[in-house]
Amino acid sequence: MTNVDFRYASHPVDARNYGTQELREHFLLPPTFVEDQIQLTYSMYDRYIVGGAMPVKKALKLETFDHLKSENFLDRRELGVINVGGKGVVTVDGTEYELNKKEALYVGKECKDVSFASAKGEQALFYINSAPAHHKFPTKKVGREDAEIIELGDEKYANKRILNKLLVNSIVETCQLQMGVTELQPGNVWNTMPAHTHTRRMEAYFYFDLEDGQTVCHFMGEPQNTRHIFMQNHQAVLSPEWSIHSGCGTSNYSFIWGMAGENLDYGDMDVVAPDELK
Repeated sequence: MTNVDFRYASHPVDARNYGTQELREHFLLPPTFVEDQIQLTYSMYDRYIVGGAMPVKKALKLETFDHLKSENFLDRRELGVINVGGKGVVTVDGTEYELNKKEALYVGKECKDVSFASAKGEQALFYINSAPAHHKFPTKKVGREDAEIIELGDEKYANKRILNKLLVNSIVETCQLQMGVTELQPGNVWNTMPAHTHTRRMEAYFYFDLEDGQTVCHFMGEPQNTRHIFMQNHQAVLSPEWSIHSGCGTSNYSFIWGMAGENLDYGDMDVVAPDELK
């Protein structure tokens, strides 16, 4: 079963007037994982799709839906998958790809049959991002050993973290989709600080590995008109091109960043110094 949510884009001037509930309705996404279902949100930010698949008793097939107006989900799209649970298997047109936790799979345009299953005795949790595609690139698994790893931050500023680039153009060819995992080290709570915007790309964040009872305060909005959304484990949030995207947790955690837009240059961003934020 597939459930689909729909989100319009918001103008930054309008977003300045949103209260807590309106912010959550426009940018915080529905529960990512529901037993034996695929949960998807179709966003008008670069027509990006965010969601998750939680196969418990059966394999789950990725199906098309009305907004796509296509026979198959990937007729005009590319797909990125990162497993955040136990071992699982993604089957693409008959070929099986086994994914351990924090491993990724890129699925190219025009693939017909995609399904998700948990390995025996395991509970896989597949986080999904998808963007429109103009060219067919090969399907490719990216394991932890294939990632580009960058150490960022400083204990002094509570933002020491490890950035794992997984589905980026230096590792796998994509049209516009990029994804990766950032892991905050114990005792560190700030992510993506200094904050930035990138007008050539939108982004989505998905928080996981957050302890029960803890929370992440996700900061968004224009650099001089910031807002915040408190988030729990396994929740995702949309970040428009005009918005910063940063967070601070009550404990350390990991998050997945996914992006789409007209530029694949990871370093293409407009940095905002901490003391410039309002």
